[in-house]
Amino acid sequence: MFRILDRYIFLEWLKVFIIGLGVILGILIMQQMYDDLPELLEYGASAQQIVTYYGVVLPGYLPLVIPITTLVTLLFSVGSMHRNNEIVAMRSGGLSLWRISRSLILGGALFSVGLFFLNAQLVPWSVETSRNMLDNLRFSSEEQRLEDAKKIGLVPNLSVDNRRDGRLWFMNGFSERAYVGMGVVVHTRRPDGRETYRIMAREALWDEDTGYWTFLDGREFFYNSAGEPIRAVVFDELIKEDYLEDPKLMLALNKKPNDLSLFELSGILEQVPPEHNPRIHAYQVQYYEVLAGPFSVLVVVGLAIPFAVSGVRTNPMVGVSKSVGFFVIFYLFSTIFSILGERQILPAAAAAWTPYLVMMIVGMVLFHRAR
Repeated sequence: MFRILDRYIFLEWLKVFIIGLGVILGILIMQQMYDDLPELLEYGASAQQIVTYYGVVLPGYLPLVIPITTLVTLLFSVGSMHRNNEIVAMRSGGLSLWRISRSLILGGALFSVGLFFLNAQLVPWSVETSRNMLDNLRFSSEEQRLEDAKKIGLVPNLSVDNRRDGRLWFMNGFSERAYVGMGVVVHTRRPDGRETYRIMAREALWDEDTGYWTFLDGREFFYNSAGEPIRAVVFDELIKEDYLEDPKLMLALNKKPNDLSLFELSGILEQVPPEHNPRIHAYQVQYYEVLAGPFSVLVVVGLAIPFAVSGVRTNPMVGVSKSVGFFVIFYLFSTIFSILGERQILPAAAAAWTPYLVMMIVGMVLFHRAR
């Protein structure tokens, strides 16, 4: 159980943390409103829908906000103790740095565990639900303006390279609402890249119940072993039961990795292994970065406490500046390693986890020196 001193230090920080969290979330929501509110009003969203949308968006910010808030509030709360000479009194009373900061370290560890569960459950729900809400409002608005239902939620120039099955898809447009592709070309290739079969169709429909694609009003092209066309067959309707590419996966592959939830990233990696498509390495790196993200709180605690305490002997702002500097270096380090992972210079897991492990070791060294 916490002793009186542990409770006091922890609660002093927690009060500041709650206030800081609310302020930063408020600023981010205001920024989100600046970006999305005109669009929501254009789609005819009601006041209740707007409030619900931002309520759903809010949890998605937590993985980003909690580490930053932890850093700022730790520096502020410990700095306040500096000004009141409380840290000096504790150290003069023979208390070690570990004894003074153990409640803060434990709090950081609990936040890391909580953030891990948020990333696993609440944050993916927030990302996917908020995006679906915005899409549905856009679809409803387009229904009132467009007579052709196939043009509702139209995504232009959709392409997917399914190297595992040797198929390369091109669509002039794809309706997210109707799951209909227009101006569709599907190339089937051998491992050496030579084409063996091609479909060109006016439309392609995906049946969510069967998982099959149906092509309408098109032609089949057949090629010999040298990749030369040998015949073409016209069709009105062609059902391809072995074409199992999911449109949801196709759409996800045309989004940036950091715009996808953990569930969507996991689904991409399960259906399209990185060895079958070099583009997937970026999604694999992002997947591991989401898993490693909760440990950023421990990195922050490890960097903030030693510098904040060392500020007692010098100017407190010196320790604050050093701590913030190391935090910036950590994010630059993470960005560099992400690029190395995406370019396959490093394994995806190593690219995601190495910055956290290195900075936690740095934090332990700084903590030891501050003692």
